[in-house]
Amino acid sequence: MIKNQIIFSKINKYFKKNKVSILEIQKYLIKKGLVIIKKKYVEKEGSNIGTISRTLLASLVIIVVFFVAPIVINFANEKMNFSIVHENNSKNKLKSLLKEDNQRLDDVLDEKFLFDDILTFDEQPSDTVRLSALTIEELFKSTNYTLEDVRKNKLVKPITLTLLPKEIVKIENTKKRKDFFIQIILPLVIKENNNIKLDRKKLFRILNKSKNTKKEQKWLVSSFKQYGVVNNDLSTLKIRMDEVPISMTIAQAAKETGWGTSRFAQQGNALFGQWTWSGDGIKPLGADDGATHKVMRFKVLQASIKAYQRNLNTHSSYKGFRSARAELREDGKKLNSLILSEYLDKYAETGKEYVKILQKIIKQNSLTDFDDAKLLPSSIDLDSLI
Repeated sequence: MIKNQIIFSKINKYFKKNKVSILEIQKYLIKKGLVIIKKKYVEKEGSNIGTISRTLLASLVIIVVFFVAPIVINFANEKMNFSIVHENNSKNKLKSLLKEDNQRLDDVLDEKFLFDDILTFDEQPSDTVRLSALTIEELFKSTNYTLEDVRKNKLVKPITLTLLPKEIVKIENTKKRKDFFIQIILPLVIKENNNIKLDRKKLFRILNKSKNTKKEQKWLVSSFKQYGVVNNDLSTLKIRMDEVPISMTIAQAAKETGWGTSRFAQQGNALFGQWTWSGDGIKPLGADDGATHKVMRFKVLQASIKAYQRNLNTHSSYKGFRSARAELREDGKKLNSLILSEYLDKYAETGKEYVKILQKIIKQNSLTDFDDAKLLPSSIDLDSLI
């Protein structure tokens, strides 16, 4: 009996510690298919029935304790975990800040490490062989990669090209040149969105845990640096670490490069005309004598897309874009490029006119067809063809 009292005492302390009521336990046991029956035992003086009853009752209690206790403890853990998830999840805080348009949210940027991972990626050894347009066309044909198929099946071949072909400038048929350009950059854009999507899922898994491993903590520190987040603000990181619509990305690349024909695209893999005031870059023709800015140069196309996404996800000029994107997320809606492009008026000097051109490109070329496209897994056979 002493042992039973100790067991009950421990369970009672556990319930009090985790704030689990008897009513909650009862409901949970009924849900699990267990029924607790109250039964009165009458002990007659001078008989052995009372002793037998007590023995049976004690045995039953021990069985119930060892059988039910783990279930009840599991229930308590579930309740406690739910409470922790709710406390760690900054969704409510984020939503209130978005509604209030709080200037503290996504307002400060630490640029010190902003592009370090992108520059490191761009410096990695790669086979930067410039394939001819004819070779690329044959590659697309051999893998049955067409935009018509993508629009229908929403699946994209994982063909990763590092450079644009020089001959794209000579393709006179406008539709053919546009389709060719889209085919080249579409897998690269989806790949980068996938990378962000994986990071975002990892972030939410970390947020929903009461304790994080050293590896997770290290990853968080690295993410704060990559996205220029100060004071370890998780709400800001959630806003910045997110995808950019595929259709909007393609439209901007098309506008900035003339569908892959610009000098910046051909000489520096610069798909988005991003400026730099330090390091290697391409000086714009006709720039003022006092102008110090250059267009960022990249060794591979993938790095240009990485830098573009990081720019939209961190620069103060696109805070409105990120806020609108976060609101779409909060409302459970898909990212709409026609809505989000409204906030890119600061991307070019032409302002709202630039936005109208982007939206026109998206509509005329049905680029939203690619927003829900998925990238097929790579294969050894495909790698050997590139």
